[in-house]
Amino acid sequence: MQSHSQGSGRLTTHVLDTALGKPAEGLRIELFRVEGDAFHLLKTTETNDDGRCDAPLLSGETMKAGTYELRFHAGDYLGRTADGPLFLDIIPIRFGLADEGAHYHVPLLVSPFSYSTYRGS
Repeated sequence: MQSHSQGSGRLTTHVLDTALGKPAEGLRIELFRVEGDAFHLLKTTETNDDGRCDAPLLSGETMKAGTYELRFHAGDYLGRTADGPLFLDIIPIRFGLADEGAHYHVPLLVSPFSYSTYRGS
């Protein structure tokens, strides 16, 4: 893997609503650092009209190697009804950051009955 300069790394995300074919605006996201059984909430944010966050989730001094978990609050975004629990509610994605100087992009493609993710660029 290519080495990057200290402090140049960042973590970003992007949420697309594949059922509607557009960015998922107003979807709440929480970022946790995972240490053993402990979860440390680092940030809570919401997607903008392009399905992105207005700033990187981690960058500079906050970009540390380790294990993290993004929790996408899809249930609130998709809308609740009186029909009982939604199939998808909170979608957790746990991943590791090894290179503090790299750009890690963790996109989410979501619909009421499915989701997928990958390491983007």
